[in-house]
Formats: sequence, C-alpha cells, structure tokens
Amino acid sequence: MTYILEILPSLLTGVKLTLAVFAWTLVGALPLGLLVALGLLSRWHPLRASLHCYVWLMRGTPLLLQLIFVFYGLPILASWLTLPRYEAALVAFILNYTAYFAEIFRGGLQAIDQGQYESARVLRLTYWQTISRIVAPQVIKIVLPAVGNEVINLVKDSSLVYVIGLGDLLRAGNIATARDVTLVPLLLVGLIYLVLTALLTLILNKVEQRFSYWR
Repeated sequence: MTYILEILPSLLTGVKLTLAVFAWTLVGALPLGLLVALGLLSRWHPLRASLHCYVWLMRGTPLLLQLIFVFYGLPILASWLTLPRYEAALVAFILNYTAYFAEIFRGGLQAIDQGQYESARVLRLTYWQTISRIVAPQVIKIVLPAVGNEVINLVKDSSLVYVIGLGDLLRAGNIATARDVTLVPLLLVGLIYLVLTALLTLILNKVEQRFSYWR
C-alpha cells in the first residue's frame, strides 16, 4: 500500500493528460464529424468525393501511424508544419475521430425519412432550421449508442500518445514498472482505465435514457 501511494501522484498526473486529450478530441471531432457528414450527403460531387477520400484514408490507416506521421512526418514535408507533441496528438486524434463520427452521423441522417424534409419545405423552413429543429433531435437518438462506443474507445486510444513522448497514464505506468521491476503500476493503470470507462458508460446510459422520448 505504501508503494501504491508513492506512485499514485505520477499516475494521476498521467490521468490529467489522458483526460485532456480525450476532452479536446471530443470538442473538436464531434462538430467536425457532423459537418463532414453533411458534406458526404452533399449534391456537389467534388466535395462529396473529397470527403469520401478523407474518411477512407482516416479509417483505413491505424491511428498510431497517423500520430507518428503528424509529429514526425509533417516536419519532413515542410518545416513550418512542425507541431509540439501535445498539439500534434490533438490534430491526429481529431482528424481520426472526425472520420468515424462522420460515418456515424451520415448513417443517422440517412435513417431520417425523406418525407420529413419535404414536409419542412412545405412549411417553408430553411435547410438549417430543418436540420436543427426536426432532423437533429432524431439523429441524436439514433447515433447515441454508436457514438458512445467511440467515446469509450477514445479513452483507451489516448494511450497511444506515449509513442511521441507525452506523459499520459500508460507512460507513467511503464516508467514505474521499468524502474521498480513490478507489475503493480500496470495493474493500477488497468484499474484506472476500468474506472474511467465505467463512469463514461454510466453517463452515456443516462444520456440515452434522457433521449428515450419515443420507442
């Protein structure tokens, strides 16, 4: 127990970085994902084709590779593209999760019956009024389970930032394990991840119940 109390501060410092990457990725990727989803349904072919290519690239390559490319690869292409470690991690995570959220939102938007759009036009609602007042509340309910799965995956994927030297939770555990030759730090890391995912699962279940206004 004494040893656990000794290493706990460094692990909690790692948790702060993990949660920061998690929070900023959601703040950036969720609205961008919705915009990309609308673009994927656009009638303008060049925009639709470009966004399909972006989604295919982000979903078809590992997040770890994208993270390494943003931090190590971009400076090789141009010196002005050099990013600090933390900002590089956020760029890679936001670009990756935007693609996944876009596909989720696209599926939700396509699940809405076309007749609802036609009814909105009869009522002389603008496109954005139709999306915000009629379509969005239904889409949110449809996509919540899939978005929840991606949110939980994001907590675990945030451990990948250790490859570019950021001191997240997993890196703090690895350092303590290598220094003290014991598995206790990694067991604590696993326990903390379980607690974080359990809390997120509880919150997401509450949100789903909040949107259960029709069956």
